[in-house]
Amino acid sequence: MTVHPSLQTYAEAWTHSIEAISELVTPLVEGEWNRRTPCPGWSVRDIVSHIIGMECEMLGDPRPIHSLPRDLYHVTSEFARYMEMQVDVRRHHTAPEMTSELEYTIIRRQRQLRNETRSPDTMVRAPLGAEQTLELALRMRAFDTWVHEQDLRTTFGRPGNLDSPGAIVARDVLVLGLPKVVAKHAGAPANSAVVFDVHGPVEFMRTVRVDAEGRGTVDGTPSLGPLSTIALDWETYVRLACGRVRYDAVADLVKVEGDQELADAILRNFAVTP
Repeated sequence: MTVHPSLQTYAEAWTHSIEAISELVTPLVEGEWNRRTPCPGWSVRDIVSHIIGMECEMLGDPRPIHSLPRDLYHVTSEFARYMEMQVDVRRHHTAPEMTSELEYTIIRRQRQLRNETRSPDTMVRAPLGAEQTLELALRMRAFDTWVHEQDLRTTFGRPGNLDSPGAIVARDVLVLGLPKVVAKHAGAPANSAVVFDVHGPVEFMRTVRVDAEGRGTVDGTPSLGPLSTIALDWETYVRLACGRVRYDAVADLVKVEGDQELADAILRNFAVTP
């Protein structure tokens, strides 16, 4: 690959996950494409349509001209409407149409990555007409693709790749959302700390510190006197942080030491994905 060294990690993580998705969906018969997934409002077909659409946008393809139905309950924001467009336009595509378009899109994107010579700070297209750096765009594609790979694995009862390159990218992306969850959404008091102890295929410990002005930051150093310590396994962390499950449904998988009320507020506001 000629991709910039700082982009290599994201390119490899994306490749690993999207090839796993292709392997999961290629053998599916027509009816299996309609199965519900943990991703709110989306079927197997919808997830694959979303992935195809986002990769086509990375390739610079024009967005489809399409009017969304008014009865999509999960579309509650302009961002959701933007994402739904690539999904709804493919809702009546057959299984062979889906797998062939996915395969062709993967081939095109892999060719693009092999020939990528732009610097990481090059500004590229982002949702809703915005721009983002190429590095952020590739990071978010690696993250998004891995999360949807896990959605499909859950749907078909084929667990795996919880410690893949995409999982490490996902860890780093999700951890960035912790300060907002703790300081803003859960309202942790000033000059306090909350520790997250995650075990399983991906293990890490992070401390969110709330300063005197109520601003949160996250780091990897331990806290001597946290208000709460929240321990949970990696898969449960991902499901909560990506809004795939509510805290009440997995409370028995979470161990809390310290302020239980604060921990409950954090875990009930844990989702950081749009």
